Amino acid sequence: MQSPEQPSQQQDFDEKPGRRRRPEVDDEAATTRLDRITDPADSTADSADSTDTPPAVTAKRASTGLRTWGTRQWVPAVSFVVGAVTVATFFAIGAWQRRWIADDGLIVLRTLRNLFAGNGPVFNAGERVEANTSTAWTYLLWFWAWVTDGQLEYVALWVALVLSVAAIPIAMYGTARLLSSRLGGLTGDGWTLLLPLGSIVYIALPPARDFATSGLENGLCIFWVAVLWCQLVAWARRGPTSTRSAAAWTLLLAFTAGLAPLIRPELTVFGGLALALVFLAPLGWKMRVGVVVVAAVVPVSYQIFRMGYYALLVPNPAVAKDASGSKWHQGLVYLGNLFGPYVLVLPVILAVVAGTAMGVFAHYRVRTETPDAAPVSVRERVARSSRGLQTPKAVVITVVVAGLIGGTYWIRQGGDFMHGRVLLVPLFILLLPVMVVPVTVPARIRDAFAGKRADRSSSTPDETDDLESFLHATTPAAPADRAPEDVDRAPDDADPAPDDVDRAPEPDRRRIRAQLAGSVLMAALWVTTLVWAIVCHENVLPNAGIDIGRSGIVDERRFYVTNMGNENPVTAQDYLDYPRMRAMVEMIDKYHAEGGVILPSSSYDEWYVARMPGVMPKGHPRQVTVYFLNLGMTSMNAPLDVRVIDQMGLAYPLAAHTERLEDGRIGHDKILPSEWVVAESGAYPRRPVLPGYLDEDTVRQAQEALKCPETEARYASFTGPWTFARFKHNLRESFRFTDYRIERNPEYELQRCGLPIPPPLPPLTPQ
Repeated sequence: MQSPEQPSQQQDFDEKPGRRRRPEVDDEAATTRLDRITDPADSTADSADSTDTPPAVTAKRASTGLRTWGTRQWVPAVSFVVGAVTVATFFAIGAWQRRWIADDGLIVLRTLRNLFAGNGPVFNAGERVEANTSTAWTYLLWFWAWVTDGQLEYVALWVALVLSVAAIPIAMYGTARLLSSRLGGLTGDGWTLLLPLGSIVYIALPPARDFATSGLENGLCIFWVAVLWCQLVAWARRGPTSTRSAAAWTLLLAFTAGLAPLIRPELTVFGGLALALVFLAPLGWKMRVGVVVVAAVVPVSYQIFRMGYYALLVPNPAVAKDASGSKWHQGLVYLGNLFGPYVLVLPVILAVVAGTAMGVFAHYRVRTETPDAAPVSVRERVARSSRGLQTPKAVVITVVVAGLIGGTYWIRQGGDFMHGRVLLVPLFILLLPVMVVPVTVPARIRDAFAGKRADRSSSTPDETDDLESFLHATTPAAPADRAPEDVDRAPDDADPAPDDVDRAPEPDRRRIRAQLAGSVLMAALWVTTLVWAIVCHENVLPNAGIDIGRSGIVDERRFYVTNMGNENPVTAQDYLDYPRMRAMVEMIDKYHAEGGVILPSSSYDEWYVARMPGVMPKGHPRQVTVYFLNLGMTSMNAPLDVRVIDQMGLAYPLAAHTERLEDGRIGHDKILPSEWVVAESGAYPRRPVLPGYLDEDTVRQAQEALKCPETEARYASFTGPWTFARFKHNLRESFRFTDYRIERNPEYELQRCGLPIPPPLPPLTPQ
């Protein structure tokens, strides 16, 4: 006797000898077969729901494993692995060849030195200034420097390189998982190659390889984006579930998304949209509370610390660069500066066409499915809309919108002075849905061009709608006494030969033709992208080198390489070959005990010094202050007891709180006159001790302008002793301090504050 779930061996065969009939297949088991192998969350979710799963389906799931794979599973898996390894290898080689640490990349290392010295997360000892935009990058480097006890420059180099390279295959994996349900193409019985496309576009860009190291946080940014992308795809494919495992994975997704403002403030857009997607999807109220709490605990805690410690809502560089300002024209120039040299518009168009084609074919695959009944109430409509958010389609839309908003923000803000840097992350986000593209060869190509034949009674469009369905359908049913692991182990040659199979009906032939046309299109797009990458991967800017150009944008790495004659400047010592640096070190040694303000001159071998008076005013320490634009190389070649500040205010709040110059060079459009520093440091304000190019009256005006009550309050917020009372005061005043601005001209600042303008100083009479 045979059980109802066990068909007889005779029933597995058609009337013709040697031809097997396709048995009924559970759709859920078919569509999740590959995902259970690659995603532990899916596996756990499936096992948790096993009580509601029919015995026949349970047996099929138990047999799932690598040893049951046929060629149609191995082909996409192997092609993906080969593509991911190849792209990551080429990216790693290119990034290593162009390895360097930028001047701005050295800035964060000064903060690490102070952390290890016990001075706190500050740039200058005694001044609570957050000079680094990426909080996560600062503490990630601190952790690895603490673990390895390595030289800080090389710690930053290797961490950036590893994160940058790892981001590529991780992002590709997320896209492959997004496409896994469509392996086999429209007909479900083809061989699919997963080929890199968006990943090739990204690694082919020289600035992408430049900033794969550089000491800046670009590598961390794209790594975080790639991880969040994978988590979103896995979450969408799990669908609404109430298991503990699914809840844990959802909370982990929320935690990752919540880190966005600590990775970089503008990435809050991507993290916020991801959190909104999860929050509005089908969840119980307890899970919604959990998502909010888990996402907010770290960034909110740090934000409270930032407000109480630094007295600002944002990192100081965001204030210095007026991140909320707008320079649309300069932003468009910056966009053209990236797109022009590499003809980047071509691969972008190809990527858009590839993404559109994948969307169209995905819609074509499911358009014949029976639609759900139309909702009859508002509650049902809301519930259906909520369910629609936890889908791959919603994830892709969210990612594309986040990338467009991120790119638009930087164009509005004016871009950057470093070629391509700030647009790399938005571009990476926009390329996520096409990091890999499928090229599927139909298994029955001849049927696409064959004449009309009678339909087979055993064949329906749904039976070949998915690769996994086809794989189950071509496998003979197992006898009752066979072990589950022996199910689905039919050899590849068990598939019927094309000559022995009846021709497909007309609807199937149309699907085969569409699949073939789509494959040809995808292959053409991939080949064109590859040719573009080969041609453009070594292009350089027309103004690469020492010529910055009227736009103010420069190939930052090539600029320093040209000026120092070092192809791979990494350490602070390497930057001693930059103009003025060795002379600065000599001046620091000379005036270290006496103190003074070291100011740059027009000569590369000389510095001006505003010396301290014989008797220092009360409250002014006898200290050396270096005032120079190149903050990173300067600070890393100076002792920690030397104060290092800059004209645009990255580490100098006084300069950061000035207004942005309308026609200033992008990223350098705040320049505080040197007279302010002389006045603030307590240097002697009169000639002949005062350097000749400085104005005595302006120094005197700056001394009086520093007495403005609001300015004094701002100074006290980051220089006064940090007590609990100070913490509470900074917490309250951080909103006002963030928006506080002063006039860069001391005379105008006196007028703004309502303070009297001091009379001109009389000339000094010779003694």
